Amino acid sequence: MAEVAGRAVFVPGTVPGDRVLAEVFDQGKAMRGELLEVLDPAPGRRSPVCPLADRCGGCDWMHLTEALQHEYKQQIVTSALEHLGGIGHERYELLPFVFSPMPYNTRRRAVLHPVKGRLGFFGKRSHTHVEVDLCPALTPPLESLPGELADALGTALKDIDEVHLLEVGGEVSFALMAKGALRPKHREVAQALIRDEVVAGVVLVPGAGKGAPELLGKPVLEADGVRYRPDAFSQANADVNAPLVDHAIAELDCGPDDHVLELYSGNGNFTFPLAAAAKSVLAVESSTVSVGLAQDAARKQGFGNVRFVQGDCEKFAKGLVKESKRFDRVLLDPPRTGAPGIGEWASRLLASKVVYIACDPGALARDAAELVAQGFVPRTVRLFDLFPQTRHIEVVMSFTRGSRG
Repeated sequence: MAEVAGRAVFVPGTVPGDRVLAEVFDQGKAMRGELLEVLDPAPGRRSPVCPLADRCGGCDWMHLTEALQHEYKQQIVTSALEHLGGIGHERYELLPFVFSPMPYNTRRRAVLHPVKGRLGFFGKRSHTHVEVDLCPALTPPLESLPGELADALGTALKDIDEVHLLEVGGEVSFALMAKGALRPKHREVAQALIRDEVVAGVVLVPGAGKGAPELLGKPVLEADGVRYRPDAFSQANADVNAPLVDHAIAELDCGPDDHVLELYSGNGNFTFPLAAAAKSVLAVESSTVSVGLAQDAARKQGFGNVRFVQGDCEKFAKGLVKESKRFDRVLLDPPRTGAPGIGEWASRLLASKVVYIACDPGALARDAAELVAQGFVPRTVRLFDLFPQTRHIEVVMSFTRGSRG
Protein backbone atom coordinates (compact mmCIF):
# COMPACT_ATOMS: atom_id res chain seq x y z
CA MET A 1 0.00 0.00 0.00
CA ALA A 2 1.32 3.40 -0.99
CA GLU A 3 -0.03 6.95 -0.87
CA VAL A 4 -0.64 9.39 -3.72
CA ALA A 5 -2.08 12.86 -3.14
CA GLY A 6 -3.32 11.83 0.29
CA ARG A 7 -5.10 8.72 -0.99
CA ALA A 8 -4.15 5.10 -0.31
CA VAL A 9 -3.10 3.12 -3.37
CA PHE A 10 -3.03 -0.68 -3.41
CA VAL A 11 -0.27 -2.09 -5.63
CA PRO A 12 -0.29 -5.92 -5.91
CA GLY A 13 3.02 -7.70 -6.36
CA THR A 14 4.98 -5.30 -4.17
CA VAL A 15 6.76 -5.62 -0.83
CA PRO A 16 6.64 -3.00 1.94
CA GLY A 17 9.80 -0.95 1.45
CA ASP A 18 9.91 -1.34 -2.35
CA ARG A 19 10.37 1.77 -4.49
CA VAL A 20 8.43 1.07 -7.67
CA LEU A 21 7.10 2.57 -10.86
CA ALA A 22 3.36 1.92 -11.09
CA GLU A 23 0.41 3.09 -13.15
CA VAL A 24 -2.31 4.38 -10.82
CA PHE A 25 -6.04 4.33 -11.54
CA ASP A 26 -9.36 4.51 -9.69
CA GLN A 27 -11.23 1.27 -9.05
CA GLY A 28 -14.49 2.02 -7.33
CA LYS A 29 -13.80 3.79 -4.03
CA ALA A 30 -10.20 2.62 -3.91
CA MET A 31 -7.14 3.50 -5.95
CA ARG A 32 -5.18 0.69 -7.52
CA GLY A 33 -1.73 0.52 -9.02
CA GLU A 34 -0.33 -1.76 -11.68
CA LEU A 35 3.31 -2.59 -11.01
CA LEU A 36 5.49 -1.64 -13.98
CA GLU A 37 9.00 -1.86 -12.53
CA VAL A 38 10.76 -2.38 -9.21
CA LEU A 39 13.27 0.47 -8.97
CA ASP A 40 14.72 -0.33 -5.54
CA PRO A 41 13.75 -3.71 -4.00
CA ALA A 42 12.98 -4.03 -0.30
CA PRO A 43 14.76 -6.54 1.94
CA GLY A 44 12.87 -9.81 1.71
CA ARG A 45 12.09 -9.52 -2.00
CA ARG A 46 13.50 -12.25 -4.23
CA SER A 47 13.20 -13.58 -7.77
CA PRO A 48 10.49 -16.29 -8.01
CA VAL A 49 11.63 -19.79 -8.95
CA CYS A 50 8.67 -20.19 -11.33
CA PRO A 51 8.76 -18.35 -14.68
CA LEU A 52 4.97 -18.00 -14.57
CA ALA A 53 4.88 -16.30 -11.15
CA ASP A 54 4.14 -12.86 -12.62
CA ARG A 55 1.03 -14.18 -14.42
CA CYS A 56 -0.25 -17.28 -12.65
CA GLY A 57 -2.61 -16.70 -9.73
CA GLY A 58 -1.53 -19.80 -7.83
CA CYS A 59 1.49 -18.44 -5.94
CA ASP A 60 0.93 -14.75 -5.31
CA TRP A 61 3.69 -14.44 -2.66
CA MET A 62 6.51 -16.29 -4.39
CA HIS A 63 8.44 -13.01 -4.61
CA LEU A 64 8.73 -12.93 -0.77
CA THR A 65 11.17 -14.92 1.34
CA GLU A 66 9.55 -17.54 3.56
CA ALA A 67 10.50 -15.57 6.68
CA LEU A 68 8.66 -12.50 5.39
CA GLN A 69 5.66 -14.60 4.35
CA HIS A 70 5.39 -15.99 7.88
CA GLU A 71 5.68 -12.54 9.43
CA TYR A 72 2.93 -11.07 7.25
CA LYS A 73 0.61 -14.04 7.69
CA GLN A 74 0.81 -13.69 11.45
CA GLN A 75 0.11 -9.95 11.14
CA ILE A 76 -2.92 -10.64 8.94
CA VAL A 77 -4.44 -13.06 11.46
CA THR A 78 -3.80 -11.05 14.61
CA SER A 79 -4.93 -7.83 12.91
CA ALA A 80 -8.17 -9.43 11.69
CA LEU A 81 -8.95 -10.75 15.17
CA GLU A 82 -8.29 -7.33 16.71
CA HIS A 83 -9.88 -5.01 14.15
CA LEU A 84 -12.69 -7.19 12.78
CA GLY A 85 -13.38 -9.36 15.82
CA GLY A 86 -12.52 -6.98 18.64
CA ILE A 87 -10.21 -9.61 20.16
CA GLY A 88 -6.81 -8.20 21.06
CA HIS A 89 -3.69 -10.37 21.20
CA GLU A 90 -3.60 -10.10 24.99
CA ARG A 91 -6.81 -12.16 25.20
CA TYR A 92 -5.36 -15.41 23.82
CA GLU A 93 -2.09 -17.31 23.70
CA LEU A 94 -0.42 -17.20 20.29
CA LEU A 95 1.28 -20.57 19.92
CA PRO A 96 4.35 -21.20 17.73
CA PHE A 97 3.76 -21.04 13.98
CA VAL A 98 3.83 -24.46 12.23
CA PHE A 99 5.73 -24.03 8.98
CA SER A 100 5.66 -26.24 5.93
CA PRO A 101 8.84 -28.37 5.92
CA MET A 102 9.17 -27.72 2.17
CA PRO A 103 8.66 -24.30 0.53
CA TYR A 104 7.75 -25.93 -2.81
CA ASN A 105 6.32 -29.25 -4.05
CA THR A 106 3.74 -29.22 -1.26
CA ARG A 107 0.30 -29.25 -2.92
CA ARG A 108 -1.20 -32.68 -3.31
CA ARG A 109 -4.33 -31.49 -5.09
CA ALA A 110 -5.08 -28.93 -7.79
CA VAL A 111 -7.84 -27.79 -10.12
CA LEU A 112 -6.85 -27.18 -13.75
CA HIS A 113 -8.80 -25.57 -16.58
CA PRO A 114 -8.52 -26.05 -20.35
CA VAL A 115 -6.70 -23.19 -22.09
CA LYS A 116 -5.98 -23.21 -25.82
CA GLY A 117 -5.65 -26.98 -26.01
CA ARG A 118 -3.55 -27.18 -22.83
CA LEU A 119 -4.28 -27.08 -19.10
CA GLY A 120 -3.68 -24.19 -16.75
CA PHE A 121 -4.60 -22.17 -13.67
CA PHE A 122 -6.43 -18.88 -13.24
CA GLY A 123 -4.28 -15.83 -13.84
CA LYS A 124 -3.55 -13.19 -11.21
CA ARG A 125 -6.72 -11.46 -10.03
CA SER A 126 -8.66 -12.64 -13.08
CA HIS A 127 -10.60 -15.54 -14.58
CA THR A 128 -8.34 -15.69 -17.60
CA HIS A 129 -6.19 -18.80 -17.74
CA VAL A 130 -2.44 -19.30 -17.77
CA GLU A 131 -1.09 -22.40 -19.53
CA VAL A 132 0.91 -24.62 -17.15
CA ASP A 133 2.78 -27.75 -18.19
CA LEU A 134 4.94 -28.05 -15.07
CA CYS A 135 4.17 -26.61 -11.62
CA PRO A 136 6.79 -26.47 -8.81
CA ALA A 137 4.05 -25.94 -6.22
CA LEU A 138 2.68 -29.46 -6.81
CA THR A 139 4.08 -32.56 -5.14
CA PRO A 140 6.70 -34.42 -7.24
CA PRO A 141 4.24 -37.07 -8.57
CA LEU A 142 1.96 -34.25 -9.80
CA GLU A 143 4.55 -31.66 -10.86
CA SER A 144 4.64 -32.52 -14.59
CA LEU A 145 1.13 -34.01 -14.81
CA PRO A 146 -0.59 -30.88 -16.22
CA GLY A 147 1.46 -31.15 -19.41
CA GLU A 148 1.20 -34.96 -19.58
CA LEU A 149 -2.59 -34.91 -19.21
CA ALA A 150 -2.97 -32.17 -21.82
CA ASP A 151 -0.95 -34.28 -24.26
CA ALA A 152 -3.03 -37.38 -23.48
CA LEU A 153 -6.42 -35.68 -23.66
CA GLY A 154 -5.74 -33.78 -26.88
CA THR A 155 -8.98 -32.81 -28.61
CA ALA A 156 -11.05 -34.32 -25.76
CA LEU A 157 -10.13 -31.22 -23.72
CA LYS A 158 -12.75 -29.19 -25.56
CA ASP A 159 -15.48 -31.16 -23.74
CA ILE A 160 -13.86 -30.75 -20.29
CA ASP A 161 -14.67 -28.02 -17.80
CA GLU A 162 -12.07 -28.85 -15.13
CA VAL A 163 -9.44 -31.46 -14.25
CA HIS A 164 -8.90 -32.22 -10.55
CA LEU A 165 -5.55 -33.74 -9.52
CA LEU A 166 -4.90 -35.69 -6.31
CA GLU A 167 -1.80 -37.36 -4.85
CA VAL A 168 -1.81 -39.39 -1.63
CA GLY A 169 1.22 -41.33 -0.44
CA GLY A 170 2.81 -41.28 -3.88
CA GLU A 171 -0.29 -42.57 -5.70
CA VAL A 172 -2.12 -40.34 -8.17
CA SER A 173 -5.68 -40.10 -9.40
CA PHE A 174 -7.61 -37.39 -11.18
CA ALA A 175 -11.15 -36.39 -12.06
CA LEU A 176 -12.41 -35.13 -15.40
CA MET A 177 -15.34 -32.75 -14.94
CA ALA A 178 -17.18 -32.83 -18.28
CA LYS A 179 -19.27 -29.99 -19.65
CA GLY A 180 -21.99 -32.41 -20.76
CA ALA A 181 -22.34 -36.15 -21.28
CA LEU A 182 -19.27 -38.36 -21.03
CA ARG A 183 -17.76 -39.41 -24.35
CA PRO A 184 -15.90 -42.59 -25.40
CA LYS A 185 -12.70 -40.53 -25.82
CA HIS A 186 -12.76 -39.62 -22.11
CA ARG A 187 -12.92 -43.29 -21.15
CA GLU A 188 -10.23 -44.28 -23.66
CA VAL A 189 -7.78 -41.69 -22.35
CA ALA A 190 -8.49 -42.59 -18.72
CA GLN A 191 -8.06 -46.31 -19.31
CA ALA A 192 -4.80 -45.76 -21.22
CA LEU A 193 -3.34 -43.67 -18.38
CA ILE A 194 -4.33 -46.35 -15.86
CA ARG A 195 -2.94 -49.12 -18.05
CA ASP A 196 0.37 -47.24 -18.43
CA GLU A 197 0.46 -46.75 -14.63
CA VAL A 198 0.57 -42.96 -14.94
CA VAL A 199 -2.35 -42.84 -12.50
CA ALA A 200 -4.05 -45.34 -10.20
CA GLY A 201 -7.56 -44.34 -11.21
CA VAL A 202 -9.86 -41.74 -12.71
CA VAL A 203 -13.28 -40.32 -11.84
CA LEU A 204 -15.29 -39.23 -14.88
CA VAL A 205 -17.93 -36.69 -13.81
CA PRO A 206 -20.61 -35.78 -16.38
CA GLY A 207 -22.25 -32.37 -16.50
CA ALA A 208 -25.31 -31.61 -14.40
CA GLY A 209 -28.21 -33.92 -15.24
CA LYS A 210 -26.08 -36.08 -17.54
CA GLY A 211 -25.70 -39.12 -15.30
CA ALA A 212 -23.66 -40.39 -12.38
CA PRO A 213 -19.85 -40.27 -12.04
CA GLU A 214 -17.90 -43.26 -13.37
CA LEU A 215 -14.96 -44.65 -11.40
CA LEU A 216 -12.20 -46.30 -13.44
CA GLY A 217 -9.28 -48.12 -11.88
CA LYS A 218 -8.68 -47.17 -8.22
CA PRO A 219 -9.34 -43.44 -7.93
CA VAL A 220 -10.02 -43.66 -4.17
CA LEU A 221 -6.70 -43.26 -2.37
CA GLU A 222 -6.05 -43.87 1.32
CA ALA A 223 -3.62 -42.74 4.02
CA ASP A 224 -3.79 -43.20 7.81
CA GLY A 225 -7.31 -44.58 7.60
CA VAL A 226 -8.71 -41.59 5.66
CA ARG A 227 -10.05 -42.10 2.13
CA TYR A 228 -9.65 -39.50 -0.63
CA ARG A 229 -11.16 -38.92 -4.06
CA PRO A 230 -10.04 -36.28 -6.57
CA ASP A 231 -13.55 -34.83 -6.95
CA ALA A 232 -13.88 -34.21 -3.18
CA PHE A 233 -12.20 -31.71 -0.85
CA SER A 234 -9.04 -32.55 1.09
CA GLN A 235 -6.36 -30.44 2.73
CA ALA A 236 -3.69 -29.60 0.16
CA ASN A 237 -0.52 -30.03 2.24
CA ALA A 238 -0.16 -33.50 3.76
CA ASP A 239 2.95 -32.65 5.79
CA VAL A 240 1.23 -29.77 7.61
CA ASN A 241 -2.18 -31.43 7.79
CA ALA A 242 -0.85 -34.07 10.23
CA PRO A 243 0.23 -31.58 12.95
CA LEU A 244 -2.90 -29.53 12.23
CA VAL A 245 -5.13 -32.51 13.08
CA ASP A 246 -3.05 -33.44 16.13
CA HIS A 247 -3.21 -29.90 17.51
CA ALA A 248 -6.96 -29.49 16.93
CA ILE A 249 -7.71 -32.77 18.69
CA ALA A 250 -5.42 -31.87 21.60
CA GLU A 251 -7.08 -28.47 22.01
CA LEU A 252 -10.57 -30.01 22.03
CA ASP A 253 -9.36 -32.33 24.82
CA CYS A 254 -12.08 -34.97 24.52
CA GLY A 255 -12.65 -37.51 27.27
CA PRO A 256 -14.21 -40.98 27.06
CA ASP A 257 -17.59 -39.61 28.27
CA ASP A 258 -17.75 -36.65 25.85
CA HIS A 259 -20.22 -36.27 22.99
CA VAL A 260 -18.78 -34.27 20.08
CA LEU A 261 -20.48 -32.36 17.27
CA GLU A 262 -18.26 -31.97 14.21
CA LEU A 263 -19.48 -29.53 11.56
CA TYR A 264 -18.09 -29.44 7.99
CA SER A 265 -16.53 -32.85 8.61
CA GLY A 266 -15.45 -33.57 5.02
CA ASN A 267 -13.97 -37.01 4.44
CA GLY A 268 -13.16 -37.58 8.12
CA ASN A 269 -9.88 -35.70 8.43
CA PHE A 270 -10.63 -34.92 12.10
CA THR A 271 -13.46 -37.40 12.67
CA PHE A 272 -11.52 -40.60 13.34
CA PRO A 273 -9.07 -39.13 15.88
CA LEU A 274 -12.13 -37.61 17.59
CA ALA A 275 -13.91 -40.96 17.59
CA ALA A 276 -10.88 -42.63 19.17
CA ALA A 277 -10.99 -40.18 22.08
CA ALA A 278 -14.70 -39.43 22.63
CA LYS A 279 -17.79 -41.39 23.55
CA SER A 280 -19.60 -40.36 20.36
CA VAL A 281 -19.17 -38.10 17.33
CA LEU A 282 -21.94 -36.63 15.18
CA ALA A 283 -20.27 -35.54 11.91
CA VAL A 284 -22.15 -33.26 9.49
CA GLU A 285 -21.03 -32.57 5.90
CA SER A 286 -22.82 -31.28 2.78
CA SER A 287 -20.79 -33.22 0.16
CA THR A 288 -22.31 -36.59 -0.68
CA VAL A 289 -18.98 -37.89 -1.99
CA SER A 290 -17.11 -36.87 1.18
CA VAL A 291 -19.72 -38.43 3.46
CA GLY A 292 -19.55 -41.67 1.49
CA LEU A 293 -15.75 -41.78 1.78
CA ALA A 294 -15.95 -41.15 5.53
CA GLN A 295 -18.61 -43.82 6.07
CA ASP A 296 -16.54 -46.39 4.17
CA ALA A 297 -13.45 -45.52 6.22
CA ALA A 298 -15.37 -45.70 9.51
CA ARG A 299 -16.71 -49.17 8.66
CA LYS A 300 -13.24 -50.36 7.68
CA GLN A 301 -11.75 -49.13 10.97
CA GLY A 302 -14.63 -50.39 13.10
CA PHE A 303 -15.77 -47.04 14.50
CA GLY A 304 -19.27 -47.69 15.79
CA ASN A 305 -19.51 -44.46 17.78
CA VAL A 306 -19.65 -42.14 14.75
CA ARG A 307 -22.81 -41.04 12.98
CA PHE A 308 -22.44 -39.25 9.64
CA VAL A 309 -25.11 -36.89 8.34
CA GLN A 310 -25.16 -35.48 4.81
CA GLY A 311 -26.72 -32.04 4.78
CA ASP A 312 -26.37 -28.30 5.27
CA CYS A 313 -24.42 -27.69 8.49
CA GLU A 314 -26.20 -24.44 9.34
CA LYS A 315 -29.66 -25.93 8.96
CA PHE A 316 -28.70 -29.08 10.83
CA ALA A 317 -27.16 -27.16 13.74
CA LYS A 318 -30.31 -25.04 14.03
CA GLY A 319 -32.34 -28.25 14.09
CA LEU A 320 -30.22 -29.66 16.91
CA VAL A 321 -30.79 -26.47 18.91
CA LYS A 322 -34.56 -26.68 18.41
CA GLU A 323 -34.48 -30.30 19.62
CA SER A 324 -32.54 -29.20 22.75
CA LYS A 325 -29.68 -31.57 21.96
CA ARG A 326 -26.53 -31.35 24.08
CA PHE A 327 -22.85 -31.76 23.14
CA ASP A 328 -19.76 -31.45 25.30
CA ARG A 329 -17.48 -30.33 22.47
CA VAL A 330 -17.86 -28.68 19.05
CA LEU A 331 -15.23 -28.81 16.30
CA LEU A 332 -15.75 -27.11 12.94
CA ASP A 333 -13.73 -26.65 9.76
CA PRO A 334 -15.90 -24.37 7.59
CA PRO A 335 -15.22 -23.02 4.08
CA ARG A 336 -13.97 -19.47 3.47
CA THR A 337 -17.45 -18.07 4.13
CA GLY A 338 -17.14 -19.19 7.75
CA ALA A 339 -19.96 -20.39 10.01
CA PRO A 340 -22.31 -17.50 10.82
CA GLY A 341 -24.36 -18.44 13.88
CA ILE A 342 -21.72 -20.64 15.52
CA GLY A 343 -21.80 -18.58 18.72
CA GLU A 344 -25.50 -19.20 19.31
CA TRP A 345 -25.36 -22.86 18.26
CA ALA A 346 -22.42 -23.70 20.53
CA SER A 347 -23.97 -21.81 23.45
CA ARG A 348 -27.40 -23.39 23.18
CA LEU A 349 -25.92 -26.85 22.68
CA LEU A 350 -24.11 -26.24 26.01
CA ALA A 351 -20.67 -27.05 24.62
CA SER A 352 -17.85 -26.41 27.07
CA LYS A 353 -15.13 -26.23 24.39
CA VAL A 354 -15.06 -25.14 20.75
CA VAL A 355 -12.20 -25.59 18.27
CA TYR A 356 -12.48 -23.60 15.04
CA ILE A 357 -10.28 -24.44 12.04
CA ALA A 358 -10.25 -21.46 9.67
CA CYS A 359 -8.93 -20.83 6.17
CA ASP A 360 -10.07 -17.18 6.09
CA PRO A 361 -8.90 -14.78 8.84
CA GLY A 362 -11.81 -12.39 8.25
CA ALA A 363 -14.44 -15.09 8.64
CA LEU A 364 -12.62 -16.40 11.74
CA ALA A 365 -12.62 -12.93 13.31
CA ARG A 366 -16.35 -12.47 12.72
CA ASP A 367 -17.26 -15.91 14.06
CA ALA A 368 -14.87 -15.59 17.00
CA ALA A 369 -16.62 -12.35 17.96
CA GLU A 370 -19.94 -14.25 17.93
CA LEU A 371 -18.52 -16.91 20.22
CA VAL A 372 -17.17 -14.30 22.63
CA ALA A 373 -20.53 -12.50 22.66
CA GLN A 374 -22.13 -15.79 23.71
CA GLY A 375 -19.79 -16.22 26.66
CA PHE A 376 -16.91 -18.21 25.17
CA VAL A 377 -13.36 -17.27 26.14
CA PRO A 378 -10.55 -17.33 23.52
CA ARG A 379 -7.71 -19.57 24.67
CA THR A 380 -5.18 -20.29 21.92
CA VAL A 381 -4.45 -19.33 18.32
CA ARG A 382 -2.04 -21.26 16.12
CA LEU A 383 -1.10 -20.76 12.47
CA PHE A 384 -0.38 -23.62 10.07
CA ASP A 385 1.28 -22.80 6.75
CA LEU A 386 -0.55 -25.20 4.47
CA PHE A 387 -0.12 -22.82 1.54
CA PRO A 388 3.50 -21.59 1.24
CA GLN A 389 4.14 -19.01 -1.50
CA THR A 390 0.59 -17.65 -1.09
CA ARG A 391 -1.21 -15.22 1.21
CA HIS A 392 -3.46 -18.04 2.48
CA ILE A 393 -3.11 -19.44 5.98
CA GLU A 394 -4.87 -22.05 8.11
CA VAL A 395 -5.65 -21.09 11.71
CA VAL A 396 -6.81 -23.15 14.69
CA MET A 397 -8.48 -21.12 17.45
CA SER A 398 -9.78 -22.69 20.66
CA PHE A 399 -12.44 -21.44 23.08
CA THR A 400 -13.80 -22.54 26.43
CA ARG A 401 -17.14 -21.62 27.96
CA GLY A 402 -16.74 -18.78 30.44
CA SER A 403 -18.85 -16.04 31.95
CA ARG A 404 -20.65 -13.83 29.42
CA GLY A 405 -18.80 -10.64 28.55
